[in-house]
Amino acid sequence: MLGFWFFLPVLLAQEQASNDANSAALQPASPSPTADNQRILGVIPNFLTVNDPNQPFVPLTVKQKFALFAKETFDPFVAGAAFAGAALSQVDNDSPRYGVGAGPYGERFGAAVADIATQNFFSDAVLASLLHEDPRYFRKGPAFGFWDRLYYSVSRVFVTRTDAGNNRFNYSGIGGMSLGIALSNAYYPGSSVNASEVGSRFGTSLVATALGNILPEFWPDIHQKFFHRKPKPQN
Repeated sequence: MLGFWFFLPVLLAQEQASNDANSAALQPASPSPTADNQRILGVIPNFLTVNDPNQPFVPLTVKQKFALFAKETFDPFVAGAAFAGAALSQVDNDSPRYGVGAGPYGERFGAAVADIATQNFFSDAVLASLLHEDPRYFRKGPAFGFWDRLYYSVSRVFVTRTDAGNNRFNYSGIGGMSLGIALSNAYYPGSSVNASEVGSRFGTSLVATALGNILPEFWPDIHQKFFHRKPKPQN
């Protein structure tokens, strides 16, 4: 979290300037999904998704970006996912190769949590604020076909929305991912720090981000079709 204190003065200055310039125009943003879609399958956090494609775009403030980072990162699901991922890695002593036993498992678990937290921190909080990019995923919605929506959700790995509402290359997402992976080299064992391992981690993060877009894109449709309770007809 040292990076937070380094960037804090800059971020607060930007926040104050933004508030002074837009206080009359900006209304409180609604970054969270509806109650039925707060969690996919009732478990997976879905806090960064804007479900309604027709919702008027309102940019997030710096404070809101940091709040979303904290909400998605310090969720119990993250600890559970890290716990399971560390267990899978422990079976075959996969990267990061800490070894076997309770001690190495604890190191794997800590590394998994740190990987998620640092990538989220750099992408969704620091760089999104400094570069004026929006860390949320904006659904394309059921008005479009399946393949169109699938292509769109995957493309959002590399394309993001700016605070002005325009599309551009996802500098904060890709940059934050890269910074998180680079930082992980400081606590990964030496056998897991090389060009091949770093490239593999980067590829895995890209795939995970793509899946993290596909699920929110189609989850409201799935929820509506299979989980929505239709009201019983009245006599």
